[in-house]
Amino acid sequence: YADYRCETVLGDALAQAPHLRHSLRFVSKCGIRLCSPRTPDVRVKHYDTSRAYIRGQVDGSLRALGLDRLDLLLIHRPDPLMDADEVAETFCALKQSGKVAAFGVSNFAPRQLELLQSRLPFALVANQIECSLLKTEPLFDGALDQCQRMRMMPMAWSPLGGGRLPGEAGPLGAAIGRIMKDTGLSPEQVALAWLLKHPAGIQPVIGSGRIDRV
Repeated sequence: YADYRCETVLGDALAQAPHLRHSLRFVSKCGIRLCSPRTPDVRVKHYDTSRAYIRGQVDGSLRALGLDRLDLLLIHRPDPLMDADEVAETFCALKQSGKVAAFGVSNFAPRQLELLQSRLPFALVANQIECSLLKTEPLFDGALDQCQRMRMMPMAWSPLGGGRLPGEAGPLGAAIGRIMKDTGLSPEQVALAWLLKHPAGIQPVIGSGRIDRV
């Protein structure tokens, strides 16, 4: 889903420093309807990949950011009722209109991604998945293999295990500690370096909002 509050803050910052637009890539997500005071008609959180909702989310993100185009749009979660043809037609229309340059998915299993890709005349460019030293399933469930095969960018959310890795105990914590001692790196640097080593070209999505921590 698009968090318009965050996007509005970023949009205001860009208005003060418009030169930064050319140094950044703008990525947004859509596909989840949340219960909130802003959406009183939504009584149950659910997924929505209908044409109208995707287009509405894109237009909302563009307004909040003060942009004419998103560099990348992701479907946030697999929708059990996703109509692959409708989503593909919507993606094509958004691309043709110039509102979105490229498309991807998030949290899709390989077969779910393949279904959507089979309906598109252009390649999906990203799959954002949970991957870390505490979440290694993508190394074995075909997700990263698929990214390599399709030359698609894997984006790793929660790359520090939801903040748990720096204090991890047991064999994993001991291994991180030995590497820290040998290299002088922090536990966060060790965890991110492990992801960056993978040949699929994993891009960690760090969640920090503090520039010193970044």
